[in-house]
Amino acid sequence: MAGSGNEHRLSLEEPEKQSLLNRHTEKHFTAGEIVRDIIIGVSDGLTVPFALAAGLSGANATSSIVLTAGIAEVAAGAISMGLGGYLAAKGEADHYNRELKREQDEIIAVPETEAAEVGEILAEYGIEEHEYAPVVNALRKNPQAWLDFMMKFELGLEKPDPRRALYSAMTIAIAYVLGGLVPLIPYMFIPKATEAVLVSVVVTLIALFVFGFVKGCFTGNKPVRSALETALIGAIASAAAYGLAKAFHP
Repeated sequence: MAGSGNEHRLSLEEPEKQSLLNRHTEKHFTAGEIVRDIIIGVSDGLTVPFALAAGLSGANATSSIVLTAGIAEVAAGAISMGLGGYLAAKGEADHYNRELKREQDEIIAVPETEAAEVGEILAEYGIEEHEYAPVVNALRKNPQAWLDFMMKFELGLEKPDPRRALYSAMTIAIAYVLGGLVPLIPYMFIPKATEAVLVSVVVTLIALFVFGFVKGCFTGNKPVRSALETALIGAIASAAAYGLAKAFHP
């Protein structure tokens, strides 16, 4: 009777475990790659056209010239940055596929060596040989799981989304355009560039501050510090461009 009681308690473990898992929701942030692309696009989009507009204003260009050059730079920058993002993501996918093929070949050619490597990986987590031996044997019976284990824990590689390259290019390009238009908006409404640049500085620094604050929230850094650092970088870039333009075109 005691044995049947234990069996009954054991039979309840799995449903109870599943119930606990269903009730528990882990709030992990999983959109890191998208946020990274947005940060890359917006930060460059705010800074580069801002510096260009300030430099042209320092060279006594009219608002229409600043606006034309700025829009041309935003278009070129968005294409360039988007292409860079595409190639970077494509390179990551190609690297993963090369390593996947190599690992597949090694599992077939030298299975004992690969099984020993599984043991070494598990031993790094403090698991004893008599404890990880059944895990190694179970993986050897499931080649796909074995391959996934080696890719993740030996090489530290996650399978990339096949659409990642395209999404990265689009995200960075769109973010660059949105960021790049901010410092150019005042030139659309103020004909005199020397006046427009002052408004542009205020608008862009506010945008950089807000963007830096939001970036800090997402990346885990101190939001206020991130905001100040981002605004400072933009201010330095624009001041340098304006000063150089004034020096060469008084």
